[in-house]
Amino acid sequence: MSVASPEPNNAKGLAWILCSIFAASVMSVAVRELSFTLDSRMIVLLRAGLTTALLIPALLLVPRLRRQLRFSRPGLHILRGALIGVSTHLGFYALAHLPLATASVLFFTAPIFATLLTGPIQGERVGPRRWAAVCAGFAGALIILRPTAEGWDAGMLAALGSSLLFACALLLSRRIAEADGPTAAYTSSVVLTVLITLPAMDGAWALPEGWGRWAVVAALLIGGTVRGYSDIEAYRHGEASILGPITYLRLVILGYAGYVLYGERIDAPTVAGATIIIGAALYIARREALSAQKRRRARNAAAIVPSSR
Repeated sequence: MSVASPEPNNAKGLAWILCSIFAASVMSVAVRELSFTLDSRMIVLLRAGLTTALLIPALLLVPRLRRQLRFSRPGLHILRGALIGVSTHLGFYALAHLPLATASVLFFTAPIFATLLTGPIQGERVGPRRWAAVCAGFAGALIILRPTAEGWDAGMLAALGSSLLFACALLLSRRIAEADGPTAAYTSSVVLTVLITLPAMDGAWALPEGWGRWAVVAALLIGGTVRGYSDIEAYRHGEASILGPITYLRLVILGYAGYVLYGERIDAPTVAGATIIIGAALYIARREALSAQKRRRARNAAAIVPSSR
């Protein structure tokens, strides 16, 4: 008798990843729009604080959610929550100070950082081909950064820092999800973001003025929540090697949104660097998918036992 891995449903996965792409684009545009009147720290606090304010009653009123709230590895929850909190601050700062498409391209270096860190954090072996892809990805980032005599652009460095910290958090997420589940992981990350943000709020306190601004805040909250849930569902149903390339549709949406809403144009070095980064990330995703298939086949083969009849 053999125990096979569940068959993926890529059609359902694609539907969820398209939902994630749209929600993430709405969130990014909302951050940019709010940044004209609010400090990026205040935008982070609004998102994390209001999410926490909505999450606590839900946990109190819904027993099923409350039962899922386990913190068997508090140290990992604190570390991951801190990484996500600082990553969010850097990411929102980048969205406030860079063209939308440029910030998004640099955010897509996260899979490259994850590959770089997978050895020291998870003890996995990275082959020479993936190392070559990592080097190519960083070369693409340097083309976009193109430092001047005055130094590096702070917004671009923030985007790279956000991607690095998010990649670290991503590598810790598997351990936390296996131990305590996604509800606990999401709750700890949101609460930690609030706790990290409060001491850094000196001079940044302000509230949106008018219903229009609060509507943008609502779009920020809804976009962030839908994006997180959709990502989970997409990769639960579909194969990463198929879903991964679709996520780059976000660059097209945000590039168009930046051009229409803010008159932003993408220059040639950014296009060249983006092409290299995307190519490197897709290659890494493909190699990881092949490795996962080999591991799955090995597990399925090991599960074959002689029949008792």
